Amino acid sequence: MHNIGIFWFNTDLRVLDNPALMQASQEVDRLICIYCLPPSSPVGRAPNSLSDNRLQFLQESLAELDHSLGQLGQRLKVMYEPALEAIAQLIARHNIDAVYSSSAADYYINESWRLLKQRYSMITFSQTGSCSLINPAQLSFPLDKLPESFSKFRRKVESVEISNPIAAPKSLPQPPAMDRVSEWQSLFPVFSRNPITPFRGGESHGIGHLQRYFSRNLASSYKETRNGLDGMDYSTKFSPWLANGNLSARTIMSALTGYERSIEKNESTYWIYFELLWRDYFYFYALKHGVRLFSFTGIKQNRPSTSFYAERYQKWCQGNTPYPIVNACMHQLNRTGYLSNRGRQLVASCFVHELNLDWRFGASYFEQQLIDYDVASNWGNWQYLAGVGSDPRGHRRFDLIKQTKIYDPSHTFIQKWAGGDCSAVLDSVDAADWPMLDTCAADDI
Repeated sequence: MHNIGIFWFNTDLRVLDNPALMQASQEVDRLICIYCLPPSSPVGRAPNSLSDNRLQFLQESLAELDHSLGQLGQRLKVMYEPALEAIAQLIARHNIDAVYSSSAADYYINESWRLLKQRYSMITFSQTGSCSLINPAQLSFPLDKLPESFSKFRRKVESVEISNPIAAPKSLPQPPAMDRVSEWQSLFPVFSRNPITPFRGGESHGIGHLQRYFSRNLASSYKETRNGLDGMDYSTKFSPWLANGNLSARTIMSALTGYERSIEKNESTYWIYFELLWRDYFYFYALKHGVRLFSFTGIKQNRPSTSFYAERYQKWCQGNTPYPIVNACMHQLNRTGYLSNRGRQLVASCFVHELNLDWRFGASYFEQQLIDYDVASNWGNWQYLAGVGSDPRGHRRFDLIKQTKIYDPSHTFIQKWAGGDCSAVLDSVDAADWPMLDTCAADDI
């Protein structure tokens, strides 16, 4: 039994199915529950690199977690310093003798954890996996032998039995008496709720969406509808709550299994499980490759033949390219913080192949904008599209005209999101930032 412990929340903003939190509740007399905002945050301010949509979803998730912890005798302390500094301060101030956390795929979170263990060898550090569907201990191969393709991974893990989610602790040890009350919400920007964003952060909202989805029998037709571009019903929309840890993958799997037992089990319900396995693959992929997840060459040896053109990048971000379907997708992303899976593939393909831009800038923009940003899935998928990741076929290039005919034949989506209101000219300056002259002007010289 330990005297005072820290529980470090990261991508597990929930009390249900949180084994690390359960362990902490059983092993310490006093507990401090913390969340550390991204390292880029200036002290005293919310992260300035994140979009309003993503910040709002995060704030809602943290506020509900704070409320849930309050019902268990705890409170959430949101720290505006990087975890390495924040936890070091708490260790010095409270004589901490144990630190708990859920395992994460984020290289920088894991580096902070490693450095803390190295610096404070007298303290017990305990990490428990709950962010993936399959526990790493259940894998039949070591992490460095992760198959080079998803298909090979799937064949190896499909027979693994998925653990049931666990209940929330009935109570939590109280924080130390000397610990100051956190007024973290007063430091966030003031938001007026975006009326066209259908997602609200927090564990109860994630569970509510999960229950509504399966109660409407949408799972039975998921495979046929999953490539839609707009609306709430064509796909599961679990990703915002999964990415922030409001829901665990095991909770979703438990609901899916219950649906298959009581309603229907078919190819579509299997495909939901299939997508959860894809998420797991990228989770283990990120753990295996570490910082190479952010490398220009990815996990390959060849450098992509792309560069950075500031004007093209800005036009892509703003949805002002010569490609209406891409523009519509980017307008949707910027206004709602969400984009369909098909839309992400189209705009990423355009970014890499039509605009010849360095894929990392696209991945970084998604990181800023997406309310369902997940470090492993985001950067892993961008590597996949850029031809520097796990795809055995290499580059995935989408024919944007053909894709439009298939998924938006009447241009309903393009018209709704003003995809046609754009510039037909891609470049107004050359590679050296000299103005591009049109034909008439050139004839006058």
